[in-house]
Amino acid sequence: MTSRTSDLRPDFLWGASTSPHQIEGNNVNSDWWRMEHQSQGILELSGDALDSYHRYGEDMRLLADAGLNAYRFGIEWARIEPEPNQFSKAELAHYRRMIETARGLGLEPVVTLHHFSSPRWFADEGGWTGPTAVDRFTRYVERACTILHDVNWIVTINEPNILALMSGMAAAVAEGADINLGADVRMPTPSKEIGEALVRAHRAAVAVVHEHTSAKVGWTVAQQALVPAPGAEKLHAELKWAWEDLYHDGARGDDFLGVQSYTSQTVDEKGIVAHPDHPDNTLTGWAYRPDALGIALRQAWEATDGQLPLLVTENGIATTDDTRRIAYTTEALGHLHQAVADGVDVRGYLHWSALDNYEWGHWAPTFGLIAVDRETFARTPKPSLAWLGDVARRGGAPGAQGARAEG
Repeated sequence: MTSRTSDLRPDFLWGASTSPHQIEGNNVNSDWWRMEHQSQGILELSGDALDSYHRYGEDMRLLADAGLNAYRFGIEWARIEPEPNQFSKAELAHYRRMIETARGLGLEPVVTLHHFSSPRWFADEGGWTGPTAVDRFTRYVERACTILHDVNWIVTINEPNILALMSGMAAAVAEGADINLGADVRMPTPSKEIGEALVRAHRAAVAVVHEHTSAKVGWTVAQQALVPAPGAEKLHAELKWAWEDLYHDGARGDDFLGVQSYTSQTVDEKGIVAHPDHPDNTLTGWAYRPDALGIALRQAWEATDGQLPLLVTENGIATTDDTRRIAYTTEALGHLHQAVADGVDVRGYLHWSALDNYEWGHWAPTFGLIAVDRETFARTPKPSLAWLGDVARRGGAPGAQGARAEG
């Protein structure tokens, strides 16, 4: 599929994304850190991660030098408020330096306030369905806004649908349930109760951000790009509501919606069809579906009645073959261009991920544009980083460099 430079806005964001727990290291006050250490070896440990807490300047410079103009990163609630009502001025200053470093390198900071991990004490209070959850989260957001006064793009909560799924499964395991998540197992549906609680927290956080900053604010949804098998249209609509449209409705009144897309699945009369084994599957076991981005953009645009600008906040592939990463991204961007040409308002493309990072319990899936030696923390840019930077410089059209990298 051919990309066209004329489709995209002149201020289109080209960048990459990360999350704090996955790259910073030693996030010891978070619920995820505790869960890793209580999993009896089921989860690999994040440990020092990529030491990006100290090396963020190097990471950002690699993106900027490649030609990208945006970087999505998160600030970690568990660092900023390690105990209830105890806010760390030092950690707030740390994240403020990150914002200033990005700006100094010509990178537009896209800041995420919550990316799956929460303070341990918040989880102990009942998490998102606890009686004080909304108050606790908005108080943290108010304090975070003290360093976000000049940030133009703020994400409140990353993938609330996946967060609802994860939180519901964690609660079930705590109650003694045995949950098998093998590749051939149909995924459970995200918890409606937790999802509705997240919508309330998001709406409250949006109001706080609007009160204290001039930023565009929204949240990101893990778009499933679900398609119905013949005869399964009714169940498809029900599952699409539970997985996505509850959260699309929760975004009404926002300034943008973050679209996150990796693959697509079919819904049959029994539910979402698991990805069958196939040699083209990615390291996560997902089907190789670069066309999913076009499906996701169109579905999100339709679900929000064409009222919310879309920002691709994650899209990528888990692979050790960087030529395959370039091929996947080339096709995905072609579908993005076609969606834009058909009238979908897309404001940017942020690749997942900037770095090969900790993928929530596992180190093997490598999504990054930059490889990292976890012993020395040495960063090695992959050809895909230079390729994506070249695409950005060309305003969205893959050039000769990309062709060489694929050859």
